Amino acid sequence: MGGARRDEEKARAKERFFSHRDEFGQWDPKNQRPELWMLLNGKKQMGEHFRIFPLSNWTEMDVWMYIALEDIAIPNLYFSHRRNVVDRGGMLLAMSDFITVRDNETIEEMTVRFRTIGDMTCTGAVLSPASSLSEIIDEVAASKTTERGTRADDKRSETAMEDRKKAGYF
Repeated sequence: MGGARRDEEKARAKERFFSHRDEFGQWDPKNQRPELWMLLNGKKQMGEHFRIFPLSNWTEMDVWMYIALEDIAIPNLYFSHRRNVVDRGGMLLAMSDFITVRDNETIEEMTVRFRTIGDMTCTGAVLSPASSLSEIIDEVAASKTTERGTRADDKRSETAMEDRKKAGYF
């Protein structure tokens, strides 16, 4: 069971609620089954399995609106903070023991937040004053980039995530 959404990244747009994997755990995007009118095909052969993504057709905004509707507490890591960051090719990486500053980079203190949480070496922050859930919702509504736009991992190649999924990583 996973929490991936189709709007997060191009390879995920090919994903289905019932994401078919072969007997080696590999994903074949060309072999995904259609899900017309939410009819889900759960038939499988011996050794095959499915990874299930119930939030597949939600958007980032749907998630934040649901959190607001249900009054769910969220970690303060999602809210803005003053942080030391380094701009690495347009990505603001928070300074930590895992980030090595390169010769051409400088550390600056900025008010940022994370739209997605992941590995500190590849998850970028965005400039943001959002310190409440309603401010995050307003910011997401006005944003012209997806939350995955802050992930260096997605910028390694056009097919980075799809390649890892085919190999059974996700």
